Amino acid sequence: MFMGEFHHNIDAKGRLIVPAKFRAELEQGFILTRGMDGCIFGYPLQQWQKLEQQLQQLPLTKKKVRFFVRFFYASAGQYQLDLQGRVNIDPVLIEYAELKKDCVIAGVSERFEIWNAYKWAQISEQTAQSFDLLSEEMHDLVDFDL
Repeated sequence: MFMGEFHHNIDAKGRLIVPAKFRAELEQGFILTRGMDGCIFGYPLQQWQKLEQQLQQLPLTKKKVRFFVRFFYASAGQYQLDLQGRVNIDPVLIEYAELKKDCVIAGVSERFEIWNAYKWAQISEQTAQSFDLLSEEMHDLVDFDL
């Protein structure tokens, strides 16, 4: 399980340090792909396989499904950590997420996200302002208590 918020710098070669707390789950490799809201999603291989099974169940007769699946898979790639615990991120993903020097790696349960630090600050502020309302909406969607 991925939890926490970590601030690291991406270097000119596209290498980013992965938090030490995440590395054990990623030793066998992992997948990075375009995420929602302008970030990169990272999945351990086992979790990616579960997600693939769910995506395969989507009806390809629906145009929006085809667009989503195509966009999601087209940027996906398998990665390994180097000996220093870094990942060398593909330039397509760096551009998509607008990664500059300052980055944030956020644990989000079964996946982690890589963010441009400025974007992360913006989305965190927006979420903090509406956190109570969001938790009420979550409760309405499912049997959910914080």
